[in-house]
This record gives sequence, structure tokens and C-alpha cells, in this order.
Amino acid sequence: MSKFEQLKARSDHLREPLATELENEKPFFTDGAVQILKFHGSYQQDNRDHRQKGHEKDWQMMLRLRSPAGLIPVPLYLAMDDLADRLGNGSLRVTTRQAFQMHGIAKADLREVIGTIVRAMGSTLAACGDINRNVMAPAAPFEKGGYPAARRLADAIADLLSPQAAEGSYLDLWVDGDHRYRFQPEAAVKRARERQRQGALFSGDATEPLYGGTYLPRKFKVAVTVPGDNSVDLLTQDIGLVVFCDPAGRLRGCNVYVGGGMGRTHNKEDTFARTADPLGHVAAEHILDLVQAIAALQRDHGDRELRRHARMKYLIHDRGIAWFKQELIRYFPHPIKALRPEPKTKLHDYLGWHRQSSGLWFVGLPLLCGRLEGAVKQGLRQLVETYQLDVRLTPNQDLLLCNIGTSQRTTVRNALAALGFVAPEAPARLARHALACPALPTCGLAITEAERILPSVLDRLDGLLRRLDIDQPVLVRMTGCPNGCARPYMAEIGLVGSGVDQYQLWLGGTPNLSRLATPYLEKMPLEHLETTLEPLLRDWKSNPGGGRAASFGDFVGQLGPERVRALLPAC
Repeated sequence: MSKFEQLKARSDHLREPLATELENEKPFFTDGAVQILKFHGSYQQDNRDHRQKGHEKDWQMMLRLRSPAGLIPVPLYLAMDDLADRLGNGSLRVTTRQAFQMHGIAKADLREVIGTIVRAMGSTLAACGDINRNVMAPAAPFEKGGYPAARRLADAIADLLSPQAAEGSYLDLWVDGDHRYRFQPEAAVKRARERQRQGALFSGDATEPLYGGTYLPRKFKVAVTVPGDNSVDLLTQDIGLVVFCDPAGRLRGCNVYVGGGMGRTHNKEDTFARTADPLGHVAAEHILDLVQAIAALQRDHGDRELRRHARMKYLIHDRGIAWFKQELIRYFPHPIKALRPEPKTKLHDYLGWHRQSSGLWFVGLPLLCGRLEGAVKQGLRQLVETYQLDVRLTPNQDLLLCNIGTSQRTTVRNALAALGFVAPEAPARLARHALACPALPTCGLAITEAERILPSVLDRLDGLLRRLDIDQPVLVRMTGCPNGCARPYMAEIGLVGSGVDQYQLWLGGTPNLSRLATPYLEKMPLEHLETTLEPLLRDWKSNPGGGRAASFGDFVGQLGPERVRALLPAC
């Protein structure tokens, strides 16, 4: 086994050396403890703006919640808001996987922070690490169509793939072994978990029957949605599920997609972004068994020697989807039928006011880059606390206030207007669907900026579009490194950090997130952004039916790489 695999095997189901190092007074963890800490939902970072030669780094912890379908109940929201002010850097950040991140936590305060979250009925277990991550689903709390079924399935999968032995380790470390907080899965999930001890599903480890003592080769991501709703970026997931329900909203089955993933490494051609392959349609009664079967297959066949080659996308790319289906029979003995027809998908964002159910409403609030701080954070806390409004977070880094009574709408609307949300349904056209990762100064992997400069980049692009008299939006995503946390490889314009103030330029994704973009420039200086894109945008506008009817990404795809490169002066 690789060094990392040995570390997991020796960790006593994710306890050591983390448990030992929590008791010392050093402001940082050593590398072994840092790696185990990830499974508990935290990354060790330092503020790179504060680095000084000859001085200790400004060590701090980033903490991430696990919140299936983005649900943050009132007590958990209030606890997170308080913790961010008392023991964090004063902000919360909505991630692209529908969870809150906190930054700026001192090592000495980490136990209090996680313990408080657990006591508020939240969790950070498996928010990071070589394990199933937060399960995504459309955030909209609609009580119609397949939306309730999609949320229920996301909750069930999160419970199904929760590590059983590590849950005990987690509670031992963060709430002094108080196992009252151990979750109790619903009956169907409990029965499915019992089957993890049978046949090929069984890892051989009686205390961690599905994962075993070394867990998965790398992170594992699942998303659930309804036909036509691609708010979850379905094709970027290890497992993507599209629910089909009867007229009463009962789940009848799912279309299944496998093998998506965004992470890659610069100058390593054996790493790449990939969209998922269709697997087929599976009946509702077998969905949980299918999900844990796929996880077990990846457990057994994923690359444990070379971490950058360990995601399931590489397994399927190397062996092929036909091999994958054949091998899956060992783990999943039930029928997999042809996909059911689906409507064309759309990137829904749920901004503005929507009817939730009879007598209830929700409102979607745009948060560029997902950062929640200052007066907006204070005002939202007051609304949540006063009206007991659940919060739901979206994969687009926005926030929904839910369960607003009809009689409360006017008061809430006025309060939001005072916070700057005068027309939440109509944010700036480029900002509406733009994403960025945190990047500098806290992420240790960042090569250059993303979140801090995205607003200015969008302003520059918007100015260019206006000067060219182009009135259509363009989907822009930006990351400070190639790991792809903001899923830039699906964007119409993707900017991926490749040097100081330099970015790879990816073009040709689609507004509905159905196609990978293509890399065109390896190191575009950000100062050349307008001069690089203007010839291509001009051609889009002048093309018959292009500048008004077709999306920019589709236009790029129709042109083809040779013509696109001819229009990029930096080439």
C-alpha cells in the first residue's frame, strides 16, 4: 500500500494520530493528523497574506458541514452564525456542494466548534476525505413533483454511506464520546446497511463493513435530481441519479450516471476532467443497493497506488463502461434497464420568490462566491431567528430562506430590501451563475486568485459584452488551481489558475452544464482577458443566429478548435 493507505489502515478507524495531537498545545497538526482530520470535515490551512520569513505561519482550520440537499435547520444555522463570529473569521461561505464552510478556526478551538455543531444536530463527518462527500439534490423545498422524493433519497444515501466505525470515532473525539448523537437511520437504510456484510459488498472489516479500514481510494460524490433540473451539475458526479416518480410523488426508479469528476493536475496528461457515462435505469427498491454496490466496486478496483489516478472516473475511462457494468453484477444482482427519456435540462437557481406549498413561500438570495458576512450576515440571522426560517444552500453558492408564511412575506421582503436584496430574482447577468473557489489566501493548493477577484473579472467581461452590444449572459467559472472545486471545466468561459495572475482558458461548456469545455490557452495573463476574448465574441455576435439565438458555448462548439484558435490572438 502507498504511504497514505498505510496511514488510514493504522488510524484505528480515523482516530490516530489526530486524537493524540488534539491534546497538545501546538497551533498546528502534523501531516498524518492533517490527513485524518479531513475525514472529520476539516482542512489545516495558513493565511498566506500573513506569511513572513522567519515567523510562524498563521495556522488555522477550515471546517465544512455535511448537509444533504443543502438543508440547514434553524438551530444549526444560528449555531454556525455564532461560531463564525466567536471562533472563526466572521464569515460563512456556501460551497459548490451545498454546505457551509467556516474559516479561521484555531486548532485549540476546533473541538468546541465541532462539538457545538454536533449538539445543534449538524455534522462535519465525511465532509472531506476518501469517503462519500455531501450528497447533493435540488435545494428548492417544493412539495410537488419529484422534488420531495429527490431530497428524501439524498438523505437516505447520506445515511447509507456514512462510515459506521468512524461515526464512533467522530463522537469520541468531538463530544467526549457522547453517543446520544449517533444518528438512527430509517428502516430501509438500516436494512440496506445490514446487506453491506454480505457477499462482495463486505469489506472484510466487521466494524466498517462497506468501507473497510482504508476507506475509499479517493473522494466520492453523489447527486440526486429530478428530470430537467441540472442545478446539481449531475454529470460531474461519481454517481448521478435522476428520480422518476408516479403522480402521487412516490419514487419509481432512477436513471443512473457514473464516472464524472472535475479534478486534474497541470502538466499531467493522465489527469483530466470527465463527464459521467449513462449506466441505465434502476427500480426504486434497488437504488440503495446499487449505490453501495458502486461504492464497493470503486473500493476494490480504484487505484490505491497513485492518488491522482484514484477517482472512479479513471477506473471507468481505463476499463470502459462495458467492463464496469459486467463487474457490477458481482455486487448488484438486480436488473439495470435502458435509460428512461428525460427532458432537456436547465441550470435552475431558484432566485427570487417561489410558492413552497399551500400557505408557505421561499425566497432565493444571490450570494456571489457564496460569501456571507457583515451586515447581510447579521440581517439574515435576525430573519432566521425571528421567523424560524430553515435555510437551504444551492450548488450555485446561493441561499434560500424557506417556510415563509404568506402573512410574513411583506415584512421579510422589506427586511431583505434593506439588506440590499431589492430584486433577488434579477442579479447581474454574469454574476447569476458564476462560481469561484476560495483560492488565496487560505487554500494551500491555490496558485493564484479566484474568489477575491471574480467580481472585477465579471465587471470587465460585462463591460466587454456591452461594448459589443451582446445582451446574452455567459456562464463563467474561476478557480485558483486545476483541482476544479468550482467546476470550471463545465463553463462557457472557464478560468483555471496556472501561474501568478495567469489562467488556463477553457471554452465551450454549455449553460445547462451538459458538455465539457475545451482548454485553449495554458497561461493567459489576466490583463489580456478582453483582448483575448474580443475577436471570438465579435464572431459570435456577427454569426447568423449566433449572438442572439445560440449560447456562446454552443457557438464555440460549432466553430471547432481550429477556428477558435485562429480567433484567439494569444495563440
